This record gives sequence, C-alpha cells and structure tokens, in this order.
Amino acid sequence: MKTATIPVKVCIWRGCVLACFAAAVLTGCSHSQKTQAASWDPKVAAVYLDQRETTWMEWPPAARDHETFCISCHTAVPYALSRPVLRKVLAEEAPSVGERKLLDNVTKRVRLWNEVGPFYGDQGYDRDKPAQSRGTEAVLNALILASYDAQAGHLSDTTRAAFTNMWALQETKGDKRGAWPWLEFGMEPWEAKDSQYYGAALAAIAVGTAPENYRSTPEIQDKLRTLGEYLDRGYATQSTINRVVLLWASTKLPGLVDRERQKSIIQEVWDGQQSDGGWKLSALAWPNDWSLRSFVRTRLRADGTVQQDRSDGYATGLITFVLEQAGIAREDPRLQRGLSWLARNQNKQEGSWPSLSLSQRRNPSSQVGHFMSDAATAYAVLALGEDSSHAVVTSSRLVPTGTRKMAGQAVPSSSNPTGSAASP
Repeated sequence: MKTATIPVKVCIWRGCVLACFAAAVLTGCSHSQKTQAASWDPKVAAVYLDQRETTWMEWPPAARDHETFCISCHTAVPYALSRPVLRKVLAEEAPSVGERKLLDNVTKRVRLWNEVGPFYGDQGYDRDKPAQSRGTEAVLNALILASYDAQAGHLSDTTRAAFTNMWALQETKGDKRGAWPWLEFGMEPWEAKDSQYYGAALAAIAVGTAPENYRSTPEIQDKLRTLGEYLDRGYATQSTINRVVLLWASTKLPGLVDRERQKSIIQEVWDGQQSDGGWKLSALAWPNDWSLRSFVRTRLRADGTVQQDRSDGYATGLITFVLEQAGIAREDPRLQRGLSWLARNQNKQEGSWPSLSLSQRRNPSSQVGHFMSDAATAYAVLALGEDSSHAVVTSSRLVPTGTRKMAGQAVPSSSNPTGSAASP
C-alpha cells in the first residue's frame, strides 16, 4: 500500500493553527479567571444594604432611648464598614442617607454616653446584660467612628471621646483582663461565650484604623499592651473565624501578632477552603476546645435542625477580605477561587449574598432571617471592592518571634500554640 504524504507546508500551517487555538483558549481562560471577580453588581448590592439598614433603624425592637437605635453586629456595623467602598465603586459624591443616619446615631450616643441607657438593661435579662451592653457598644462606636475618620485623615473629638469610653470599660482583672464585657446570648458568631475575643479583636482594629497615629498615644500604651496579652493568652481555644478577625487586627496594628502566628492562621484558613472555592461558617465558628458541644454544633443548630453544609457568603466574604488585607496576592489561585465564588453567588435580583443562622432555622424572608445575609453582603462587598494595591504584610511590618512590638513598645510574647436577642 502506498503511504500518503502530507506536504511540509501543510503540517506547519496546521501546527500554527493548533498552537494559536490553544493559546487563545488558555488566554481566554486566564482572562476569564482574572475578570470573573468583577462580574458582581455593586449597584444592587448598595440597594440591598441601604434598604436593610433603613429597615433595621426603623424596626421597633431596635429602638432605644433618646430616639436612638441599637448598633447591631449583623447589620449596622458591617454596613458602616462596607458602604464607603460601594460609594467609591459607584462614584457617589456623598455618603448615603443610611450612612448619615447611622453616624448621627453613633455620635449622639457617644455625646450622651452618661445619659443614654445601655442596649439591654437587667429587666428581663440577667444582671450582666447592662455591663455587656456597654462594653459591646463602646467598642463598636469606636470602630465605626475611627473607620470614617480614617477616610478623612483626621481624628475627631467625638471619636476621641468614643475611645475614652471604650478604654474606661476594659477589663482589668482575672483571665478576661484586657478584653471588654461582651453581649452573650448563646448565638454564634457574634454573641456567644467566645465572642468576647471577637470583640477584643475589633477593639484592636479600631485602634489600628484610627488616623493621626492614634495607636502611639502615650496614655493608651499600657491598655494596648494588656489587650495584646489577652489576645495572645486566649488564642489556643479560639474558633477559626475568631482567628480570622485577629489576623485582620494584625494588619491594622503592627506587632499585635508575630509572623509565625499570621502564617499559621492563613494556613488554617486555606485548609478550610471548600472544593467550590468558598468557606462554610458552620465548620469554622466553634471554639477549638475539643468539646462535644463544639463538635455537635458544627452539624446541628441549637434547635436540632441541620447546619448548612455548603459555602456561605459571610465566611467567604470575611475570609477573602482579610486574606487580601494580610497581603495575599490577587493572583493567588486560592484567593481567585474565593473571589470567583463570591462573584458567582450574588443574588443579582436582590443584591445580597447567602448565609444562614447558626443558632436556629430562620425564615430567610423574615427580618431576623436576613441578618446573616446582611453581614455576608457587606463583607462580600469589602472583598470584591478591595483595590488590587492592598497592603502587603512584609518582614518590615512584623517583629521576630519572641517579641511583639506594639505602638513603639516591646511586649514579651508567650509561646504561640500551633446583637442582640434578635441576633442570628
């Protein structure tokens, strides 16, 4: 049989076509991966968050004395942190109506600190609720005001007063020394037995966020040191999600956490990433104390219903945002997978991201049923809206293991081991 021959020029031409086709496919895939995170809709996200904040401010159970409202961990705080990002993305010239009302409310309660009542009194609650309310509010007020002052580059007198209120309530005795009394309703991730650690980490973020180098103020150095010691002392038993907030704090307050611990938290987070690129809060929100209760709660809510067994917007949004803050490059394929999950899972009609209560099964269309999605949407916005020039954690920002240097002071470091009743 005579073998057919193919001219050399045809082979070369076919080879070029195949090579070009392959290159086009690879380029297209790469381009798709890089731009996938931009496919979210910031406009509908803004509509959702504005509507939810307005609903919260006008909801009768959120009302407090002197015509103020409660500052919730699930709706108000995430809104305050994320809405300015949307304002920038959407090229809005001024804060939204919801932002102005929220800031006016916080400012009013700070200025009337000795006159307004706590979020929760002892009537109908245990006797610790007033102190828990004060401690929680003091930290949240400082965080919100410092965040807005950072945008203007000036620390206002009201924010200084908020920090004064906060430091006055810092625990000074016992194993909670350095933390703040914190609301506890048995509800993860913000109002549970381990949420005091979360609150202390937020206080560190507030201090590190405040402009005009507030963290170096001489009169707060002893208090800062005590805060750092508390966060170090309680680290071993903290949930992964609490450690993520600590990592966030370390990006705002240099020297709070040493390099090895930062690396350990980041690795712990990567280990928890799901095959779809996201993270699931139900597996990350319970104390690492090897208790039967923590083990059971990763699978069952307090009401006996089964925990969500898939990635959710709150865990994925918060973790992805914090990883960006910690200097993980946008080109990192694992971070890209997280950003892609967020882009794919926005409800484009409503503008929100999905997340469910860890405490009990809620009707997702109810007021309370929206709380987790409120926080999820805000942190998804923070992650997706983060500029590619985010701060990078380098060796110059960290101190060698064995010493933590905070605000100009050396602090010995111990060995590192490897809102409301209507809240979620």
